[in-house]
Amino acid sequence: MRTLERNKQTIKYKLYVGKEELLDEYGNRTGEFEILYSDPATLRANVSAARGESLTRQFGDMESYDKVIITDEMDCPINETSILWIDDLDTEKPYDYVVKKVARSLNSVSYAVSKVNVSA
Repeated sequence: MRTLERNKQTIKYKLYVGKEELLDEYGNRTGEFEILYSDPATLRANVSAARGESLTRQFGDMESYDKVIITDEMDCPINETSILWIDDLDTEKPYDYVVKKVARSLNSVSYAVSKVNVSA
């Protein structure tokens, strides 16, 4: 099944690039890391209003999730390490969703996502 354009909404995402070790003012390793992400990208996809029983079977028994994103872009690079802006598209603010699970089918990709609270 293809997704209808009128049912799509815009979301923003960043892809995980890697991590970089932090150094103190003397150049010594601190043991802490900064997680690096790509520049923000935009995707238009179908985003469910909330999770439901019929959606639970799609991903099997797993930890809870809040919404499902469905796209027909089979080359969509979003994965379990990506961060998302769904409710507020301002990427200057902290992200508001993370990907819990990816389910690929013949014509679409579904993402189970959970809302998170990230402090700035």
